[in-house]
Amino acid sequence: MSDTTKTAPRIPPRPTEDWTDEVDDAFSVLRAHAPAGVDAPAAQRPKANILGIYAWHPDFIRGWMPFSNHLRNSTLSDRLREIAILRTTWLGYGEYEWAQHVWMSLAGGVLTETEIAALSEGPDAAEWSAADAVVVRAVDQMVTGDKLVSDEVWAELEAHFTRQQLIDFVFMVGTYDMHCTAFRNLGLELEDGMTGFPADHRPPAGR
Repeated sequence: MSDTTKTAPRIPPRPTEDWTDEVDDAFSVLRAHAPAGVDAPAAQRPKANILGIYAWHPDFIRGWMPFSNHLRNSTLSDRLREIAILRTTWLGYGEYEWAQHVWMSLAGGVLTETEIAALSEGPDAAEWSAADAVVVRAVDQMVTGDKLVSDEVWAELEAHFTRQQLIDFVFMVGTYDMHCTAFRNLGLELEDGMTGFPADHRPPAGR
């Protein structure tokens, strides 16, 4: 990430050696999804900066992680989830989540590099099918302007998705829009090896 886009950590990640039993217990919901459900010892505490910020607040972890796990395993397909997250974080300048989910999408074969590039362009990119375009357009409407999906676009969404999927979609976009605000204000930094936004994608002055 270039110096022009780098944030300063207002709340730095809590060093893993400083984690308490209470923090480890709060993060047990993550270890429950490890292979065979085996608990990871303290020596294997996750070192991600995002979790290091959470580690200052065990009560927040306990309240947040069940919902976060629902979003990860919701009714949305992996592809739809990643399209929603990446377009939302691109528009909201959520660089950490963008970088993380670009890597996840490519590593998992969920999206192609061409599709990820199209997400920086928007719903009118030539890459999209009509169904994809309406999803990207709905994200744009949810996170800009009056933040309301138009009746026309909503009707198109209803033609492709169930009500459960629509609820999950709206909360997915809303959650990652919130992440953009929260992590930019907390100063969440990229980790070594993460590839952030292009140098010319920066918040307008004053944002």
